[in-house]
Amino acid sequence: MFKGKPANDWHTEREKLLQSKLCELGLKLEGTRLEKIVDHLYQELENAKIRLKPKVYLSDEWGCPEGLPIIGIPFYLADEKLSRIEGEIMEDIEAESDEEILRYLRHEAGHAFNYAYKLYETEEWQNVFGPYSRPYSEDYRPDPFSLNFVRHIRGWYAQKHPDEDFAETFAVWLTPHSNWLETYKDRGCHKKLVYVDRIVAKYGPMDPLVTAENYDVAYDLRGSITQHYEKFRAEESEVPAYFDGDLKDIFARKVPPGKEDDWLPAHQFLIKHRRSLVRNITYWTGLNDATVRSLIQHFVNRCKSLELYVNPEKSLEVLMEMSAYATTLCMNKLYKGDFIMK
Repeated sequence: MFKGKPANDWHTEREKLLQSKLCELGLKLEGTRLEKIVDHLYQELENAKIRLKPKVYLSDEWGCPEGLPIIGIPFYLADEKLSRIEGEIMEDIEAESDEEILRYLRHEAGHAFNYAYKLYETEEWQNVFGPYSRPYSEDYRPDPFSLNFVRHIRGWYAQKHPDEDFAETFAVWLTPHSNWLETYKDRGCHKKLVYVDRIVAKYGPMDPLVTAENYDVAYDLRGSITQHYEKFRAEESEVPAYFDGDLKDIFARKVPPGKEDDWLPAHQFLIKHRRSLVRNITYWTGLNDATVRSLIQHFVNRCKSLELYVNPEKSLEVLMEMSAYATTLCMNKLYKGDFIMK
């Protein structure tokens, strides 16, 4: 809760905002912390001798419209209350801190540079990163710790598609003090970084071949906030009821006499740590966050039904065990198609 804001007042304001049309909220980058972060990106591009300064506008999600060097940044990052709604509904904010937002902007700047000079159409680009025409899927199967891809934003994102591979490689190259020459010198992705270094030196000082002058930046902010979340909130995945025995091993089945006020119900413990569990497991496995969230929610429901508890003196140990257990199940799901090995 915001300090000094009664819960019923926030509920009323929240419902009013949810019914509001995005285009009527008067949202803008100017005057927000986002403006300074974008200026920081432009300075990094300037320092790298890149003439392109892609326009950044408020959109319904992160991204560049395909083939256009213009960067969309989620609208809720421009307003504290809308960010709060995002966190409550999605149980996470994809990039929340200034540094996270800058990391995403570097990634999107990679897309913009690619599109501005049509690099993806060249034979050399496709030889280095793969065919741009490769099908683009939200459900991809990454190879954790592969030496053929850089690591920049969470989810082994460079492995998703050649276009994302270039954007991630560009972002690592652009990041000050990344020391990419040394960090990646013995890895397969080193040649990709060398390519970026050379191609930026060639095209960076040039005017872009493609611009986004005629792109309607208001197009992405149609409809209400409620409609936005109906469109973007992922479906929860069905989770099989296999795990009761394991949950009984991880959590306590009864509270010792006299400890009723100290021991926390396991489902409340999981709710407390759900966001960090989902975020970290998604980050390290690359599994779709909706699937991870569904698994943790299943644990919440079963722990409540089974009336399990957490000994506060062992809460850190329990959290570590729960994280390891859930991560193992998610790796099964990612590589074997199901949480349980049959």
